[in-house]
Amino acid sequence: MKKRILNRFINYFIRGLLLIAPLFFTGYILYQAFLYLDGLIPVGIGTGKEQIRLWGVGMVIVLAIVFLVGFLGSTFILIPIFNVFEEIIDRLPLVRIIYSSLKDLTSAFVGDKKKFNQPVLVKMDAHSELYRIGFLTQTDLTDWELPGSVAVYFPQSYAFSGHLFIVPKENVKPVNVSATEVMKFIVSGGVTLH
Repeated sequence: MKKRILNRFINYFIRGLLLIAPLFFTGYILYQAFLYLDGLIPVGIGTGKEQIRLWGVGMVIVLAIVFLVGFLGSTFILIPIFNVFEEIIDRLPLVRIIYSSLKDLTSAFVGDKKKFNQPVLVKMDAHSELYRIGFLTQTDLTDWELPGSVAVYFPQSYAFSGHLFIVPKENVKPVNVSATEVMKFIVSGGVTLH
């Protein structure tokens, strides 16, 4: 009887953790992001001990600045300035590598030149029915003397990392599902289908 009650208690406790943990960590990450953004520009009314902190104003200001830079960067006014800035960065060896990598990674997820927008199913071995889901990133590797091969990026579940594989074109089959749904499916470890 005691063992059965203890087992039930443990089962309910684990089920509670499974329900609370995702909510807690999502809330915690959003809360920390809010504090960080809000702390970049602390804004308050008054002076000394009578100062009243205006929560969220710093975050709104940061978001407005990023939006304004994005808007101006899309116009003819700042495009030449950004081009000059990138030319200067291209002359700095270490900075160039870091900047271009971050720029490519960012543009792979957002912007006009999204790279992870072609989900594919890749047969990993000709003698088995083992498949992996990934995203086609390069369709022509002839410059690397790899004609007939393509580059496929495989994100990992529950991580912000992945692996790049060079595979024969004939092993790659497009998936007729949106890239967002495929990414959610992969990141969740196959748990989230819709």
